[in-house]
Amino acid sequence: MNALTISLDSILDITDQQFFEICQKNCDLRFERSALGDITIMAPAGSDTGMRNSDFNADLVIWNRRKKLGYTFDSSTGFKLPNGANRSPDASWILKARWESLTLEGKSKFAPICPDFVMELMSPSDSLKVTQAKMQEYQDNGARLGWLINCKEREVEIYRINQTVEILRSPSTISGEDVLPEFVFDLGLIW
Repeated sequence: MNALTISLDSILDITDQQFFEICQKNCDLRFERSALGDITIMAPAGSDTGMRNSDFNADLVIWNRRKKLGYTFDSSTGFKLPNGANRSPDASWILKARWESLTLEGKSKFAPICPDFVMELMSPSDSLKVTQAKMQEYQDNGARLGWLINCKEREVEIYRINQTVEILRSPSTISGEDVLPEFVFDLGLIW
């Protein structure tokens, strides 16, 4: 199923609490909301994409448990970005001090923070242009490192603050650089 985007901003002004409740009451679907208020409704990931996401998240969690530098999040986690958008990257990580500075209430819903690292793994139904715009939005809102992994094309787009996007073709591994020190992901697991 392709994602469906609807615009309600001229009809309804949905509060953050109402958006959170919509997401909770419709847990078989994934929702994101743009800074303009457009709501995107997505079906759960297909099995193949879910398996790849799981492999990536497992490696990120293992690295984080060893390093103890922050907190990892899976694709079901929503964040309230500084520009007002609600986004759910396929995998993300936040530096410990930044996460721990949030209130308990902020952590219990869609945390008002942009992750330091985000990863989006293209599903067969995803639009490259839409996903690239989402990656740019993460970068514009403070993500220090982002990876857009396109399995179909065997490409990885790397997003860094104040730098042009770097595209790697058929890399065997990818490094977390200084954001995720010593984290190296083996792309052979998902190609």
